[in-house]
Amino acid sequence: MIPEIVEVSFKRNKRLPYFNPKDLQITIGDYVMVEAEKGIDIGVVSKTGRLVSLADIKGKPMAIMRKAVEDDLVRLKENRRREVLAAQIGQQKIAQHKLKMKLVDVEYQYDQNKLTFYFTSDKRVDFRELVRDLATKYKTRIELRQIGVRDETKRIGGLGICGRSYCCSLFMNEFEPISTQYAKEQNLPLNPGKLSGVCGRLKCCLAFEKAFYQQSLKKYPPLDAAIITDRGRVIVDKIDIFNEVIYLRYKDEEVIEGISL
Repeated sequence: MIPEIVEVSFKRNKRLPYFNPKDLQITIGDYVMVEAEKGIDIGVVSKTGRLVSLADIKGKPMAIMRKAVEDDLVRLKENRRREVLAAQIGQQKIAQHKLKMKLVDVEYQYDQNKLTFYFTSDKRVDFRELVRDLATKYKTRIELRQIGVRDETKRIGGLGICGRSYCCSLFMNEFEPISTQYAKEQNLPLNPGKLSGVCGRLKCCLAFEKAFYQQSLKKYPPLDAAIITDRGRVIVDKIDIFNEVIYLRYKDEEVIEGISL
């Protein structure tokens, strides 16, 4: 019998699937100890049941070891305090080595066997000397991980123009490439200021309704297409898929007429 799979969240909205081989009675919000690369980590259960099993899980999930106890939570709190200090040291070391990189976040593995520094940079960075300095300082495995601006926004979090938490922070696990074609299909004005998120990239939510628009637009002639009506040749000026109306522009006329699909 395949063990239950649950989703566990870590610092800054990182979410991963884990097996529950011991069939522990866990619910959303429970802290659990999980297998990690060369050690143990702690996270909070963020999703259970059918929604997890239906997700596109890549690779073989690791296992939940046990539920966290009070001592584990005390250590987690201490790790968070140490991460703040490590970020300050990291900033100083980056400046000393004159590296063109922006430190975004620092994360300790629960057992302190690994300390990860997340950073952004416009190009590749030779941080070997920096890693050696940090390893000497902390006497543990140091990992420097370069992330993109979308990942930076996901880790920091915040509220979008819609008033809700960023989709990337709230529920997205992977980013989909998005182009201006998505906006064209949805008849949105190609205004970079309105189409871009705080990360500076096109908004992820443009992809959410892509399939709906593509399917709905199959019933309509394309924009700027010439069609024949009782009044003669007209141009398709605009399409309202929600009210199923096509707006037509007649030759040599500025008036736009809406007709039902």
